[in-house]
Amino acid sequence: MFSSPSSKWLFLTCLPRFGRASRRAMLATIPDLTDLLTKNSATLRAYGLSAETVAAIMAWQQQDETHKAVNAVRQTLLNCERHGIGIVSWHHPDYPEALKHIHDAPLVLYTRGDPSLLGREQIGIIGSRNATPAGLDHARRFAAELSNRNLLVISGLALGVDGAAHAGALDAGHSTIAVIGCGLDRIYPNQHRHLGERVIGNGLMVSEYPPGTPARAAHFPQRNRIISGLSRGILVVEAGLKSGSLITARMALEQGREVFAIPGSIHSPVARGCHHLIKQGARLVDQVDDIIEELGASWSSPVGEIRSVRHATLPEDACHPPSPLDALDDREIAVFEALGYDPQSTDALCSATGLPADQLVQSLLLLELEGLVSSAPGGYQKIA
Repeated sequence: MFSSPSSKWLFLTCLPRFGRASRRAMLATIPDLTDLLTKNSATLRAYGLSAETVAAIMAWQQQDETHKAVNAVRQTLLNCERHGIGIVSWHHPDYPEALKHIHDAPLVLYTRGDPSLLGREQIGIIGSRNATPAGLDHARRFAAELSNRNLLVISGLALGVDGAAHAGALDAGHSTIAVIGCGLDRIYPNQHRHLGERVIGNGLMVSEYPPGTPARAAHFPQRNRIISGLSRGILVVEAGLKSGSLITARMALEQGREVFAIPGSIHSPVARGCHHLIKQGARLVDQVDDIIEELGASWSSPVGEIRSVRHATLPEDACHPPSPLDALDDREIAVFEALGYDPQSTDALCSATGLPADQLVQSLLLLELEGLVSSAPGGYQKIA
């Protein structure tokens, strides 16, 4: 059971005291992190790993299922087999190359459906859970036509725009990918159970969370980075000014993806987020040809050699997720401590932290993903 490559990657997600910062540091020494599981205790200590981490690796080498982390891998493998859930780990041929280059890329993807679809060129369609009838119609129509143009629609199976996008692709006879924020042994939200089964039967459902993981609010911003990371571009159909869709759009820009937005009435609260994105440089679209034209240039990974190493870092322990503050690196902590509950400009934050603008923006995005800060007129502020 523990000899498969997937089990090794699963164990790394469960390894105690081996979070984002530790993994990032270790990548400079061991590009293939599974090699860490073959080292002796003296070597592991020389790498600076904690006694708890070393003890867990020793238990793995002895296949000691009484150890909590080893047993967690066993239970996850059994649950995956029980529920027909596939595992696409970091070095699996189906693991999409584009996703490896985003910041905090997931070490393991759990799948139900056809994992080969991960290699298709994808377009994300996202928007309000409280979409208007016009917004739902836009989502269905754009999803169907983009699918007809050979772009695979990916979204988050949420109520509103997400569900309409999946349904639009499926009704047009095409596959679609849904990324959800819980284990694949359940479909969330419950109202989309039938739609989720259609996705599994005619496409792919994906999660970075092992079976048994319930839906939690913090999981949804995290899953959005996967949607944008897999996509060539993101289409925002309707969104409020404080919508999670705007966070996803900013992540897409950080990942080098295109962002598109459909305009709406100036009196509609679910159009204000789209208008904000357009003011910030998103492409205004009112027909599919606008998207196809923008994506006409050849697709290539937008990351360079330096960012490739940084973006190869991995998510926090999937088996025992830490609190948001525990997940912060020193740089993010410095930025968080420099923030107040009144908006501060990025210039002021650069001066306070000594960080260059690009590193500051990356840290702010991560803090926003963790639900600790928010953007506001005039800059950024704490919300936790």
